[in-house]
Amino acid sequence: MFKLYKKLRPVDWVLLAVLLGLTILQVYCTMTLVDFMRDLVQSIQYLGYKKDPAQLGELGYIVQTVGGWGNCTRENLTRVFQELMSNPAFSQLIGDDPKKIEEAITMLVGIANADTGDIWFNGGMMLLVAAGSMLAQVSVGLIASFVSANFSQNIRSAVYRKVDSFSIAENARFSTPSLITRTTNDVQQVQMANILMLRMAVAAPITAIWAICKIQASSMELTWVTVVAVAVLLVFLLIMMLFVLPKFKIVQKLIDKLNGVSRENLTGIRVVRAYNAEGYQEEKFSVANNNITKLQLFTGRLMSLLSPVMIIIMNGVSLAMYWLGASLINKSIIDYATVVAFMSLSSQIIMAFMMLMMMFVLWPRAQVSADRINEVLETPLSIIDPEEEAEIKEQGTVEFRNVSFRYPDADNDVIRGITFQAERGQTVAFIGSTGSGKSTLINLVPRFYDATEGEVLVDGVNVKNLKQRTLRKLIGYVPQKGVLFSGTVRENIAFGKPDLSDDEIRDAALVAEADGFVSEMEKGYDSEISQGGKNVSGGQKQRLSIARAVAVKPEIFIFDDSFSALDYKTDKKVRENLKIAAEGATKLIVAQRIGTIMDADQIIVLDHGEAVGTGTHRELLMSCPVYREIALSQLSEKELGISAEEVK
Repeated sequence: MFKLYKKLRPVDWVLLAVLLGLTILQVYCTMTLVDFMRDLVQSIQYLGYKKDPAQLGELGYIVQTVGGWGNCTRENLTRVFQELMSNPAFSQLIGDDPKKIEEAITMLVGIANADTGDIWFNGGMMLLVAAGSMLAQVSVGLIASFVSANFSQNIRSAVYRKVDSFSIAENARFSTPSLITRTTNDVQQVQMANILMLRMAVAAPITAIWAICKIQASSMELTWVTVVAVAVLLVFLLIMMLFVLPKFKIVQKLIDKLNGVSRENLTGIRVVRAYNAEGYQEEKFSVANNNITKLQLFTGRLMSLLSPVMIIIMNGVSLAMYWLGASLINKSIIDYATVVAFMSLSSQIIMAFMMLMMMFVLWPRAQVSADRINEVLETPLSIIDPEEEAEIKEQGTVEFRNVSFRYPDADNDVIRGITFQAERGQTVAFIGSTGSGKSTLINLVPRFYDATEGEVLVDGVNVKNLKQRTLRKLIGYVPQKGVLFSGTVRENIAFGKPDLSDDEIRDAALVAEADGFVSEMEKGYDSEISQGGKNVSGGQKQRLSIARAVAVKPEIFIFDDSFSALDYKTDKKVRENLKIAAEGATKLIVAQRIGTIMDADQIIVLDHGEAVGTGTHRELLMSCPVYREIALSQLSEKELGISAEEVK
């Protein structure tokens, strides 16, 4: 948890210092309130004695000896006590302890000087310090809420920035539902715990220590009652923590799983309904939901013991205070007003630990959440920018030099020994069976992954020597699955370059053959796209994704099977448009259709991660059996322009 405090701003530290000062002021007011309460009780008690001196027993005799309350000055009382102490009978009753005699004189002088003004004064001061305590507490609450809200905002931003900087390898380490939980639920747990900690965890120990010191200064006997109660409470809280803390770690993981099931069901809702699998999905959700419920019931039942235990301890302290206090009053060691003050101080101590108890309820879970957040923030990045960028030497070139790649924790390379060079303006295509490594290979160009061996060069520079932002400005990337974001059509096309004019946006849409269906939408380019592009078809998503890449006018296009959802006519038209609009740009195309790549300047055939053929369409038909097999599975010999003899 404390590692996260590095995210606090300088102004937050200043506010925390103010908060500490206000907390001390609040505790001071609370402790002063106890003193005025004791004085108020004493004033009322003194006025009662003044009306009926007989209640004072032997001390009442002293009052009569000096001639009434008007003569109860310290000098007169000291003289009378000295005279009476020579009387063995009286000295046996009052005792000869100088300390007790001094206390008796002080008490009688206080009674003699007591009037109703003391009650009004002490009562008024109680109201004043209570108001001061209230204002300090309200201010503490406002500051704590402000600091905690900004603290959680900074954490969320830090987690988002960190996740945004993750490569695909780091994203694979943390599942998407887990990252969402860590950014939302975990941050919320930390925020709630910090609000309570700033409001209570600071005030509670100060209150407890201050109150214990005040009790100890007056009576060690009553102090031990409080010490024993606190010790019992601490032991109980420690035992509870040992049982509950491990469970909270499991709860957060189960929330990840529940989010994963919910997300899977919502994203695949069409398939779920198409196969009447609602019951199956509901069962998966119920299992995850029931697991969380059972664990939370267990922790909830354990935590429910806190309240009755606290009540038992508080009532036990009250009983012990009254019993021991009555005994001490009878022995004339303390007076009733002191016992009342002790009761108030002991209540403050127990209340302080009740505040810590509330902190304890949230702290274990918040600590687990903080650990999960720190796990994200402290994850080392596998892809980092160089301190100094290399100077770009060429334009629009891509080169692979004996490149191999292996996924993290994998046993074997996915691609091995790939070498090729794409010159500016060329079209290089990649084809092969499913799982042959096509998408993995082109993902090395924008550094979604880094090559395990060999070099990937863009514009004559190893991509590892370019900053990611610089590298990706050169590239227009179109993924296999068209990805759109919530917003308008205009915003999606201008995603990589928000300052595009309306004409530039429309020109990009025309190249991608998207202008036709966009114009038919209710608001044209201002029509809303739902999250994930749920309100457009697969082909429309791909065309808008292509328009987005065209709009940034990159040096290098990467099409990762980006024409698969287009019909043959649209596919051909888009490629013709690209040839004109993106003349001079290098194009890397992953495709399954032979028709999409027939006109490529260079085709690389992949099989189990290795390049088994390189050349033009015509050359590969003659020299590469794998390519020829793929081609004949899609097109006839006539369409391919080859004879039966050539196939053999």
